[in-house]
Order: sequence, then C-alpha cells, then structure tokens
Amino acid sequence: MHHRYTWRTSLRETALLLFAVIYVIPLLSLLSVALRKDGSSANALAPDWPPTFANFGEAWEQAHLGAALTNSVVVAACSVVLIVTISSLAAYPLARVTRTWSRAAFVFVVGGLLIPGQLALLPLYTTMRDLNLLGSLWALVLINVGGQIPFSVFLYTLFLRELPTDYEEAALLDGCGPLRSFVRIVFPLLRPITGTVIILNTVGIWNEFFTPLLYLSGSGTITAPVAIYGFVSQFVSQWELVFAALLMSVIPVLVVYFALQKYVIKGFAGGLKG
Repeated sequence: MHHRYTWRTSLRETALLLFAVIYVIPLLSLLSVALRKDGSSANALAPDWPPTFANFGEAWEQAHLGAALTNSVVVAACSVVLIVTISSLAAYPLARVTRTWSRAAFVFVVGGLLIPGQLALLPLYTTMRDLNLLGSLWALVLINVGGQIPFSVFLYTLFLRELPTDYEEAALLDGCGPLRSFVRIVFPLLRPITGTVIILNTVGIWNEFFTPLLYLSGSGTITAPVAIYGFVSQFVSQWELVFAALLMSVIPVLVVYFALQKYVIKGFAGGLKG
C-alpha cells in the first residue's frame, strides 16, 4: 500500500532533526574548544581559524596520557574479561536449575544492586590496604569486578531463560558434561548479551574517576580520567587541553562500541524479555 507523505511524517522528521542537533551541539563544542589557541576568547561554538592541533600534543605530554591510557586499557580489559567469565558461569545454573535454592541465590546476587557503593567504601579501602594492593591496578580490577557482577549476572540470567535448551539437551545425550556444554554450545549463543555486558561495563569502568583517585593516590600510577583532571585547578583551568585529552581518551571506548554496537540493543532487549 502506498503511504503519502503527511504532515505527521513531516512533524516527526522535524522533531528527530531537532534531537539530532541537540546531541551534536556538545560534540561540536568539544571539538571547537580542543582546536582553539591558548587564551582565545571565542565562543565555544565558534572555532578559531585556522585551528591548531598543538593542544593534542601538549595534553599528551603534560598529562602523561600514554601511560594513563595504557593503565585504563589494562584495568578495563582485565575487569571485563573477569566479569564476563564469572557472570556467565554463575548465571548458567541460576537460569537452568528451577529449584528453590536457585531462585534464592538469584535474588541474593541481584540484591547486590541495592547496596550503595559508598557503604562499602571504608571496608574496601582497609581490605585493599591489608592486602598491600593500594597503588596497584589490581585493586581497581577487583573492585570493578565485585561491583559489576550483580548487574551482569542479572542480564545473563534473564537472557538464558529465554534461550532454548534443545542444543544443550542434545549435547548432554551425546555425553557432553555441563561445563563443556556451556563452553561449546551455550556461550557462543550468548554473543548478543555478552556484547551488551562488555560495552556497558567498559564505558562505566573507563569513565570511573573516584575509585582510581582513591586507590591509586600517591602511587604515581593514574588512569585517563584522573590524568585529565590534572588540567583543572581552583584558579586556572586549561580547557583547551582538557577537551583535547577528552577527545583522545574516548577513542578506545568508541572502537569497542562500534565493534559491538549491533549486539547492544538486541542483547539488552532479549535479556529484558524475562
């Protein structure tokens, strides 16, 4: 059936264009300030001409951004690998076993979402101090893994409950054990939700500021958000360098997002069916 172009269609397109402009303005402002000369008084949306790329090199050197980005990549990669491994393995029996203990365990794990992070701040700090992990990237990895597992188990469990068991049952009849069945049959089917878990956790861990600031303080080891914050002080803020550093630091996250973006909505929607 042929649908005519109506005023309602025009109104929807206009609204979408307005939303697009609203989302693009902050990005244009970020790029404009990053490319302006030091001391420029131009409007944030009116870039200097000709633009300068010196801010990127200066921000890279002054903030030691190479080392900071490497630390952030190590923390995010190790944390996400552990989160995906532990959460998927924990969610498998919670989704497949229908006994009372399974439902109680699921509620117990998901209950971790209700615990404020500030409540565990002092006990975690003293624990990391007693383990001699203050100033170590492993302190951040452990805290990130412990904090993100409840939500990740929640997503995996709901997605697994919607997943048919036909392939698993066939594998078990052929003599395949539960663990081998999970690794060879189930986990490859979890690609959509795994992509969602990876992206959500990578973005959250990458942007974390307070935890690295607290546990790496005085060690000389910093992550990207802490390094960028070094350009902001009480009296002088080098916004050109801040915005240039932000643009450079967001590249790794964008690479991960664009590589896995097709799984985000599909995995999240599939997980929420339960």
